[in-house]
Amino acid sequence: MTGRPDKRRSIVLVTGLSGAGKSSILRILEDLEHEAVDNPPLSMIEQLVARSDRALAIGVDVRTSGFDADGVLGAIERLRLNPDLLPELVYATADEAVLLRRFTATRRRHPLAMHGTVPQGIENETVVMAPLRRAADWVVDTTDLPPPELRRLVETRFAGQAGTAAPGLTVSLVSFAFPAGLPREADMVFDVRFLRNPFYDPTLSSSTGLDRPVADYVAADPDFEAFLDRTSALLRLVLPRFIGEGKKYATVAVGCSGGRHRSVSVVESLAKRLRPDEAGRDGAGNVSPGGGANSDEAGSKAADEGWSIIVTHRELSRLGRGAPAARAETAVVEPPATGASAPIAAGRENASL
Repeated sequence: MTGRPDKRRSIVLVTGLSGAGKSSILRILEDLEHEAVDNPPLSMIEQLVARSDRALAIGVDVRTSGFDADGVLGAIERLRLNPDLLPELVYATADEAVLLRRFTATRRRHPLAMHGTVPQGIENETVVMAPLRRAADWVVDTTDLPPPELRRLVETRFAGQAGTAAPGLTVSLVSFAFPAGLPREADMVFDVRFLRNPFYDPTLSSSTGLDRPVADYVAADPDFEAFLDRTSALLRLVLPRFIGEGKKYATVAVGCSGGRHRSVSVVESLAKRLRPDEAGRDGAGNVSPGGGANSDEAGSKAADEGWSIIVTHRELSRLGRGAPAARAETAVVEPPATGASAPIAAGRENASL
C-alpha cells in the first residue's frame, strides 16, 4: 500500500538557547538542500518565504532584530495558513552546565550577558525563549549529543523535505545506563537489568552488546525471548496509534546498569524486529539472536505501518563507540485512522541521547 507524498514546501524555523547547536542544525539542513538564512529581521521572515520557491531553514534567536517570542509564534501560525507550506519550529536546548562549558571553551560572550555573567545570560534567555520551547514541533536536547548523532537525527527527520517529504514516524531506539540518568526525551522506558549480566563474565566484560559473543550470551537468558516478543508486540500496538495522532518522533529507551551490554543487545534486537525487511536477520540473511520465530512477520508489520528506525547507544557514544551507521528505512503508507489516545501517552517530541 502506497501513501501520498507530502509535496508542501518545507519551512523550518530553528531557534533555541545560545550555544545549544542552532547553527549546527542550520548547516545540516543546508546540506539537505534547504536554503539557510540565519537571523534575518523578524519582520522579513514571511517576505523571505514569499520570495523563494525553495525549502527554507531560518535561524531565529534573541540576536534577531526585532525578536519577540510572540512575534515568532505569530509568523509561523500565519505560514501554517498556507496549504502549500509545511512550517515547523525546531528548538535546540542543553543543560546550563553544558552551555556554560561551551561558552567558556569558545570564549564567546552570551548575547544576554554583555554586562553580566554567562549564567545570568543563560537564565534570562531560558525565560525569554520558554514560549518557543513549549510550542516547538521538535525539541533537540544536545546535552549529551555528539555531532554525528545530531546530524543523523536531523537527516532522518528532514531528509527529502527539500523535494517531497514522506509522511511517517521516526522511532529512535536508545540504550542507556540507569546510573547516568534517564534519556530526557524518552516516551517509553524499559528496564532490562533482570537479564543476566555479561559484565561478570571475564571473557565478555570488555566487549559490548554490539559484539556477537555478548549478544549470544544475553539472548541465552531464559526470559530474553519472551521479553523481546512482548516488547516488540507492545510497540507494534502503540506505534501505529502514534502515527494516527500525527506524532512524528518517538523515543524508546532501554536501560541496564552500565549501558554497554544488555541494553545495547536488546536495542539491536528490537531494531531488527521493527526495521522493515530486516527483522531478525543478520547481514548474511541468517536469523540472528533475538530474531525470534515471528521475525519475518514483525518486519512485514513494520513495513505496513510506516515508520523508520534509528539506533543510538548513549554510553557507547560517550566512549567513542557508537552504533554502526543505522539505515533509516521507511515504509510509507496511509496512516491509520485517528481514534482514542494510545495506551501509553505520546509525550514530547524531543530528541537527544
